[in-house]
Amino acid sequence: MAITAPNTSTRTSAPDTGQSYAAPLATVTTLFFMWGFLTCLNDILVPHLKSIFDLSYAQVMLIQFAFFGAYFVFSLPSARIVDAIGYQRSMVVGLLAMGLGAFLFVPAAMVPSFPLFLGALIVLAAGITCLQVAANPYVTVLGKPETASSRLNLTQAFNSLGTFLAPFFGGLLILSAAPKTMADIRAMAPDVLQAYRLHEAATVKTPYVGLGIALVVLALAIGSFKLPKIEHAQHKVGEKVNDSIWNHPSLIFGAIGIFVYVGGEVSIGSFLVNYFTQPEIGGLTEKVAASFVAFYWGGAMVGRFIGSALLQKMSTRGLLGICAVCAAALVAISMLTTGHTAMYSIILVGFFNSIMFPSIFTLGVAELGPLTGDGSGVMIMAIVGGAIIPVAQGWIADRIGIHHAFFLPVICYLYILFFALSGSKPNSQRYAKA
Repeated sequence: MAITAPNTSTRTSAPDTGQSYAAPLATVTTLFFMWGFLTCLNDILVPHLKSIFDLSYAQVMLIQFAFFGAYFVFSLPSARIVDAIGYQRSMVVGLLAMGLGAFLFVPAAMVPSFPLFLGALIVLAAGITCLQVAANPYVTVLGKPETASSRLNLTQAFNSLGTFLAPFFGGLLILSAAPKTMADIRAMAPDVLQAYRLHEAATVKTPYVGLGIALVVLALAIGSFKLPKIEHAQHKVGEKVNDSIWNHPSLIFGAIGIFVYVGGEVSIGSFLVNYFTQPEIGGLTEKVAASFVAFYWGGAMVGRFIGSALLQKMSTRGLLGICAVCAAALVAISMLTTGHTAMYSIILVGFFNSIMFPSIFTLGVAELGPLTGDGSGVMIMAIVGGAIIPVAQGWIADRIGIHHAFFLPVICYLYILFFALSGSKPNSQRYAKA
């Protein structure tokens, strides 16, 4: 028996007016770079603050919990901001909030206080949340719908450029000094320990003040640039829309996909420095290990440039499924081996992570029309997986060791395989005649 499909005819990309969107797309791409750079600096903060404050793996993962937990809290309010003031102004608001969060690292380092660092990260992440809710859907609707995945992969490639450069930057400025062993730190007298913490925490001040200034300047630049308005892909506050985001299962499955993808990717990235310093894996110093983390994120950058080209010819679902299988297999190989094999297999996961976020996001918000901003809020809220899954993996690592705690990301990639094969089908296919 045939089932009548809900109305899915609403376009979710810009009307074909012959207008070139190259300039606005290039402008928005700078935002992707900035939030990628700042997000990846967390991977440097994890080992740095772990040694300063003598934290367990579970405790130091509160860095990721605070940062990515902010996505859950601020994503839906950010969607309301987009509805109220539009995509461009929302991007400016996000950049200014990010700048404030970066400046808050100064008082956190002056105390120094781990809770204050977490507070600064929450403010920083609140700004990134607003930026992501506005920028990701804006890119998907800024052009032809059939090239939306390719377009978002291209802009996300510059996000990965930021994540590639951040470990070098952080390793040079934050992890430049050889850290003392935990035995040495625990043997210090209270006044000596406080002086040591002040000295080590102070290394974050200059980098984050510089980033804060850059974010404010970028906010002023974005605010003065004339970005095209995409009226059909947003609705004003109070405007009645004859549809609901809950009528789109692909959005719900996609949100879960974003949850596990970000959780798996962040879990791996957060543990790499500590993982590579393990004697049976790499036996590296923290500073050298940080440079190898850059290759994990650099693989995502290369993969997104390649993926942007492949998605001009391949289906998004097919490529997403292939990448999910490869990522799961590589993590499993790293768990079952040691030495260079374990190191390079886990680094290579970054390459196959590359197209996952933009592909899941694009498939999830397809056919939402004026609900695109609200759907984006739901998808960005699911980034909270980056808060929950790393903490869970930290708890596991404290009990069974860091090497075998990576089974959690394997489960994440298997769900993404399900989403690619089944969960991403839009309503126009779900309700088609058998």
